[in-house]
Amino acid sequence: MDGGQLLKIALYGLLAGVVGTGAGGLLAYLLPRPRAGFLGGILGFAAGMMMAVIFFGLLDQALEEGGQFTTSLGVIAGIGGFLLIDVLLPHQHLSISGREKESAAYLAKGLLLTVGISLHNLPEGLAIGAGYAAAFRTGLALTLVLGLHNIPEGLILAIPWKTMGRGRQGLWISLLAGVPMGLGVLLGGKVGNVSPLFLALALSFAAGGMLYIVCDELIPDAYEHNRSHLAILGLGIGVVIGLLLTAGG
Repeated sequence: MDGGQLLKIALYGLLAGVVGTGAGGLLAYLLPRPRAGFLGGILGFAAGMMMAVIFFGLLDQALEEGGQFTTSLGVIAGIGGFLLIDVLLPHQHLSISGREKESAAYLAKGLLLTVGISLHNLPEGLAIGAGYAAAFRTGLALTLVLGLHNIPEGLILAIPWKTMGRGRQGLWISLLAGVPMGLGVLLGGKVGNVSPLFLALALSFAAGGMLYIVCDELIPDAYEHNRSHLAILGLGIGVVIGLLLTAGG
């Protein structure tokens, strides 16, 4: 992968970050509160796509490049790394139960969420870059699924600002929070090009991190306060589309 290709995939990652979090910020700005079924369907769809990409794209490529031991090591490191990020950085799960006003009463909350979500986007960008280094289809699938994942992230980020009467400011901040993803894609693409061993570690690390996101965030949030079947329907459709995107990659 040459410099021109690296810049191209970095642009894809930048768009996934900015458009994803920006879309969530726009929802918070325009709507009083998104419906539970709508959000549950989006989150379920993102979880399904991500699971397909993990098992049929990232891990399949990692095993081919580095074998079982390297892949297992990368998965454990990815889960541990994202767990550490979640512990050290402020990161709030999506809640649609009507408690937003209470939880976002202070400006400090909005600032902390802004920093936390922005920094979360960096390792997610690394996953996209490693995916592109392995196969274009894998990188594209990760770009799409993490872009979708960023919609509720942007929503979470913008709600405190809107509650404080700064909805327009929250919208701009949600757009800017996606910028670190572009940098992460650039770094992930560079690391993935070093050697087959580094590529296997990068891919399996990304798989572990994505697995953490699916199990800790997407699936629980998809079902929280959601009495419809849109979450499981979205998950099934996401798995099929993720499989189609990664097949032959």
